[in-house]
Parts: sequence; structure tokens; C-alpha cells
Amino acid sequence: MLDATIKGQLKSYLERLQQPIELVASLDDGTKSQELHSLLEDIDQLSNKVQVRLDGHDARRPSFTVSRPGETARIRFAGIPMGHEFTSLVLALLQTGGHPPKVETSVIEQIRAISGTFRFETFISLSCHNCPDVVQALNLMAVLNPGISSTMIDGAVFQKEVDERQIMAVPTVYLNGEPFGQGRMTLEEIVAKIDTGAAAREAEKIAGKAAFDVLVVGGGPAGAASAIYAARKGLRTGVVAERFGGQVLDTLAIENFISVKETDGPRLASGLEQHVRDYEVDIMNLQRAEGLSSCPDGLTEVRLASGATLKSKTVILSTGARWRNMNVPGEQEYKARGVAYCPHCDGPLFKGKRVAVIGGGNSGVEAAIDLAGIVAHVTLLEFDPALRADAVLQNKLRSLPNVRIITQAQTTEVTGDGEKVNGLVYKDRVSGEKHTIELEGIFVQIGLLPNTDWLKGTLNLSPRGEIEVDNRGQTSMAGVFAAGDCTTVPYKQIIIAMGEGAKASLSAFDYLIRSSAPE
Repeated sequence: MLDATIKGQLKSYLERLQQPIELVASLDDGTKSQELHSLLEDIDQLSNKVQVRLDGHDARRPSFTVSRPGETARIRFAGIPMGHEFTSLVLALLQTGGHPPKVETSVIEQIRAISGTFRFETFISLSCHNCPDVVQALNLMAVLNPGISSTMIDGAVFQKEVDERQIMAVPTVYLNGEPFGQGRMTLEEIVAKIDTGAAAREAEKIAGKAAFDVLVVGGGPAGAASAIYAARKGLRTGVVAERFGGQVLDTLAIENFISVKETDGPRLASGLEQHVRDYEVDIMNLQRAEGLSSCPDGLTEVRLASGATLKSKTVILSTGARWRNMNVPGEQEYKARGVAYCPHCDGPLFKGKRVAVIGGGNSGVEAAIDLAGIVAHVTLLEFDPALRADAVLQNKLRSLPNVRIITQAQTTEVTGDGEKVNGLVYKDRVSGEKHTIELEGIFVQIGLLPNTDWLKGTLNLSPRGEIEVDNRGQTSMAGVFAAGDCTTVPYKQIIIAMGEGAKASLSAFDYLIRSSAPE
């Protein structure tokens, strides 16, 4: 099952086991069970601290549990955790075997203190780059707390269960049999969701903080660069972020980050956070800003959704952007029930089905090409008279036999049967005639919207909602700067956002020097 290189790497990892572990498999006569049996045999041969048994009684087959001998298993893998989930398997083995996790001590203590019974089930696809983060977070929680269990379920292997639960997006998480969440979730987000008193405790803690020299709002590339540059100047620096990493967390392949030939969003986001934590930066994650105002004492106040407030001598806004919605009837109703935004994550759930891609830019055409290899048929709809993607992508798309391209098409409605999508309606912008397409999935790829709704009436915004900045990153409010995809700076690219973040931070430093200098 595993090649020699992977076996060598896994063997070195398993040398870190501090306690014996056992893997108990539940198999049948199918091909997938044979593959899982082969995988477990490979693991068994790599460490004398690993024991494999084949006498499991789980209803889902193939599956296996990971536990210490004599203990009730709290981690299960239903399916074969390869692809993106192989790392989830390795971490489950190591952490069950006593290898310490790379998690803040305060978070570990919080998980251990949670009381109650929490039975998590996570439906994934092996091509999903967001799924492993959720699986790994829940597995770690199961290792740390005996009241928590975690089961990973490969939707491609257990398709009947996916259909019965009408799962059309991954990761989809159930808690004690009830829907818990969809999409990427961090360990801290999951813990905060089940530890009901955590938000109030954190808000009280934040409210007691002294004023910062530089407060960065947003934890994406621009925010990370701003924080690092400010901290390196010796300034008291804070970062308040709704989700550290921002939109980068939802990005798959990154191949234009100069000097790094290839990486992916989650890996880059992790590197950003680690770099920021190398400095004395106060990171306040899972906090959404909802108000900005100037104070009589010359400080700027940021009000958070939790009710807490923060003050700072300067503020750098780097709130990024989010996927643009079509804003048509049925879109919100059928979101994650046929309406999707990540073809890499959710594409495998539509295997053999008919889908549409909305948008003819690079992201839309790339999505259509990707999906064409999985689904039965792809219809790409573009509002403009012609596709806007690079010529090489258009040529590839037009060469595919199961793709139809419709230009001058305005999507007007998403239709469904009350449970899931069954089609869409579009208007021909030339004739005005309306058409209906029967399908099972719609992937929206029409660009981004800046996360600036909370700033309307406070700062000067462009007609598109972007924060207007000058060539130094200064906004219309004294001492408040902005950087990245939320601003009027053209070309929304990671490397540009980082440069703008650094520039905004240097501008804030210059502002502090000049405002504090004696006259």
C-alpha cells in the first residue's frame, strides 16, 4: 500500500511513540477493505509499539479505530485515510501514543476541562484541503478528553450515507447525530463552539488590555506582515482576527509566491501565524470587529462583536475579502445543498452528476476544467460576451467533450426541490429569453467582496466598498491605515497584500514618531 519512501518517513515518525497503540479494523470482502488491510499491515511492520487487530465490529466497513490497549477507542477512520488525510492518520497515531501536540497549553487545558459527551462525525473527501484541519482538531480533542469521540467518514466510500444525509459539501460535521458545522473550522473555533462560556471569558480578558501602539484588524497576509513590521520596531502590537489566515486558508495551489515554487493556502497561513508568534504580538483570534471610532484622548477604538473594546494609537485595517455571492433567489436557501464555492473540496461529491460553474475568469475556467474530470457534465455561464480567463485555460476548456460554454448569460434563480438543488434559470442578455438548466450542483466563481460593511459611514469607501487609501496606506481617518484586498490598491494578490501590509506598518510607525515628537 505504501511505497518505500513513505514507509521510511512513517517509520521515523513512529519512533516518537511513547506508549503502545492498537489499530482495530472492521473489514468485509470488498476491494477497499483489502486496501485498508494492506495499509494497516504496513503500519504494523514499522513499529513494535503498534498492534493491529482485525476483529472490529463497526457497522461502517472498511474502518478502523486508534486507541491505547485496554482503552475505549475514541478515534475512528471510516475509509482509507490517504491523500490529504494521511497526515491526519499520522497525527492520530502519534498523539494517541503520547507524542505532545503543538498546541497552546491554555487550549489543551480548556479541552480537558470540557464536560459532557460529544460524538463527532466528519464527512470528508480525500481531495479536500480544508477537511484535514477539522479531522485533526477533532481527533486531538478526542485524545485529550474521554468524553469526546471523532470519526472521519470518506464520503466517496460511504456514498449511500452521504445521499441519505444529503451531504453536498465537505467537511460536514455532525455532533451527537445533529448537524454541527460545514467548511473549514480551526481547533479554537470548535472548542469555542462547545465551550459555551469561553466567549464571555475571552471578552472580559480583552476588555482589560492596555492601549496598543499598533492594532492590526485582520490576520491574513497583509495583517501578518503589518504585525511583524510593527513588532520589529519595538511597538506594542496586537492582532485581532476573525480567522487568522483569512482567505488564504481557502486557497489550494499557490505557485506565484516569489522564491517559493509551490505551496498551498493552509501551509502558508500556518507559516504566517508562526512567524507572527515569533515576536511579542498579542494575537486575539476568533474576534470580529464591528465598529471603529476616534476617542477624545487621541486614541482609536475598535469595538468587537463580543462586546469588548480595544484602543490603540494607530490601527491597520487588513480585513481582506470574501467570496462574492450571486444574490439571486435560491442561492442562500441551497448553500451547501448544491450551491458551492470550492470545486477542489466539494467536487468529488458531484461525481457523475451535472453541474454549472458561474464565472468565466481564471478561477471559473480552472474550476470547470477540474470538475470536468469528475462530473458527468459542466455548463459554464459567463455574464460578459466572452470569457476573461487566460487563453491557455480557455483552449483547455474548449477541448473537453463534456463542457458547454454559454456567454451573455445572467443567472437569475437557483431552483430546488426543498432539499437540494435541481437546476438554475438564466437570461440570455441579447434576446432577453429565459432558459432553465437541470443540474445537481452550482459552483460560484465570480470574484471577491471586501470585508468592509462594518466601516460604512466611518471611512471613505469606493463604490465597490474598498477602503480608499493613499500611497502610504493612510485612510480618511487620522492614525488609521489599511492594506490588502480590502483596499483600493489594484491586483488582489498575496504578495501584494504582504507588501502593502509592510508599507502600512511603516507608515504607522512614521505617524507615531511625528505625532509624539516635541514641537
